[in-house]
Amino acid sequence: MSNGSSITEFLLLAFAETQELQLLHFWLFLGIYVAALLGNSLIITAIACDHHLHTPMYFFVLNLSLLDLGSISTTIPKSMANSFWDTRAISYAGCVAQVFFFLFLIVGEYCLLTIMAYDRYIAICQPLHYRTLLGSRACVHMAAAAWGSGFLYAVLHTANTFSLPLCKGNVLDQFFCEIPQILKLACSDTYLREVGLLVVSVCLAFGCFIFIVLSYVQIFRAVLRIPSKQGRHKAFSTCLPHLAVVSLFVSTAIFAYLKPSSISSPPLDLVVTVLYSVVPPAVNPLIYSMRNKELKDALKKLFEHRLFLCH
Repeated sequence: MSNGSSITEFLLLAFAETQELQLLHFWLFLGIYVAALLGNSLIITAIACDHHLHTPMYFFVLNLSLLDLGSISTTIPKSMANSFWDTRAISYAGCVAQVFFFLFLIVGEYCLLTIMAYDRYIAICQPLHYRTLLGSRACVHMAAAAWGSGFLYAVLHTANTFSLPLCKGNVLDQFFCEIPQILKLACSDTYLREVGLLVVSVCLAFGCFIFIVLSYVQIFRAVLRIPSKQGRHKAFSTCLPHLAVVSLFVSTAIFAYLKPSSISSPPLDLVVTVLYSVVPPAVNPLIYSMRNKELKDALKKLFEHRLFLCH
């Protein structure tokens, strides 16, 4: 295979050698996928239907759930289908689409999490200016910027990655098409261009991370100055879900892409990739609803309304 144009399909990493274990993987991923679909759909419906939740914070949570639904739907269904039908193949066009949509949604989510840190900073450190700085139009513009950034990033990297000649076969050591795995198939004298883009991307991602950290430093300083214990608890409770989601997302992604090559192995790479690409979309709804009274009340009203309609 001299270049990418002669490749008609890629072979993804199989989770197990036997059909029985492949089916076990299928049912495990099906359970995670259903939980992610149900949890994120409930949050989207609750926020959309309850006018009390039509605030900037919940508008961004709704967008986060949409991005989570998209990202997990990009990777898991194909992996489940391959396990069920005992195959490893994904078409070249399917791989291009998977890389594009995964990058689009995962980068959009990271940008949105950065915006949500700004939302929490304004809410706690400058509460008198909250409605002015985060009006409905400003929120829509910021959310659109997050989605647009993900789209532009995905177009750039997908086009650049699949323009490289691939000289080293078509076997990917991952359960979905991932850029680092595709670069391993590239000719040694051509992949540096994409590596350069990835270095720039890491720098931009680090900039967003520093912004989030600095926002929370200011938030914690402001919260600790609140005289009442109840006020401090209430302020912390609005930040903890976002902080937990950011920590889960960033820590798993950093370990996936920056771990030492000496400890890298296909099984470890597989586990780490599942942690950053599959687990967050499934647990984010739980994190946001677990200690959030307003969201729990909205979900309760939603269920009561459904039960009323059924009777």
